Amino acid sequence: MIIIAFTTDASAHTPISSPSIFFYTLANDSISCIIPFNRVGNLIVLKARADTTEGNFILDTGAPGLVLNITYFRGYPITSQHDGEQASIAGSSNGIQKTWVRDLSFGTLQFVRTEADLTNLGQIENARGIRVLGLLGVDLFKQYEMIIDFEKSLIYLHRIGRKEASSYKHQFLNDTSTYRTLPIDLKDNRIITTTESEGRKLKLVIDCAAESNILDSRLPNKFFENVTITRRVKLAGPGDKRIDAFYGSLSKMTIAGLEINNLPVTITNLENTCFALGGCVDGVLGFDFLSLHRIGFNFVNRKMYIWK
Repeated sequence: MIIIAFTTDASAHTPISSPSIFFYTLANDSISCIIPFNRVGNLIVLKARADTTEGNFILDTGAPGLVLNITYFRGYPITSQHDGEQASIAGSSNGIQKTWVRDLSFGTLQFVRTEADLTNLGQIENARGIRVLGLLGVDLFKQYEMIIDFEKSLIYLHRIGRKEASSYKHQFLNDTSTYRTLPIDLKDNRIITTTESEGRKLKLVIDCAAESNILDSRLPNKFFENVTITRRVKLAGPGDKRIDAFYGSLSKMTIAGLEINNLPVTITNLENTCFALGGCVDGVLGFDFLSLHRIGFNFVNRKMYIWK
């Protein structure tokens, strides 16, 4: 699993296992909405309601599904998976607590009987000074196209209907000269893409709630000849765990034909973040990179869009 938040003041949150999502039946199975968001530090925060509780949720493309802050949902029935674990860069903790939300809504979108993981998000609240009810992860959006406009602080969501799978395209995509397209994959409900740096292929998780780009320290030493280290930082994991890491810049990375110079990166060991079905990634593309562009995801057709 991948850490899904990071700052040099060591705020973080914990990824969880994938939930099952059930949608309202609609007369027309396609639906669109535009949702405003606030940026709190390098986090995308929007308003959502879980049953009768309304407040701040973080959009988190590094989380597999819905996560609720146990502080505000203690009265919900809990089932425990003792053979599961929550994992992050700093390590893992045994046991997963789950519950169900009868009605989850944000914008004009509604989800019913949504499974959620319960965890303590106090580290984020303390670091950012806001009340955080939960995280909105990838499984909620697997039937959608999502476009995030950082300049206007708007999220454009369209639920792709059965008859639209091969034809739907947002008006932002009409002029193909203004953006680049790259393929993505979903593995354990995380967004995976492949890019290139210094002649090496890198498999990366796309995580808009990771406040820094991250590279695995287990990459070959020769690769790090192209990284300039500027300081040490602390990363936070489950509970009070902290680990040391390095912060610096990668001289060059190519993404969908777009050359990125002096990309800020954090370097740490990602062995605790491998996928349940095997295989690891080389790093994370986080807010440092994603916020420089308007970005989009078509989760049905497994494509990512990066505007120039």
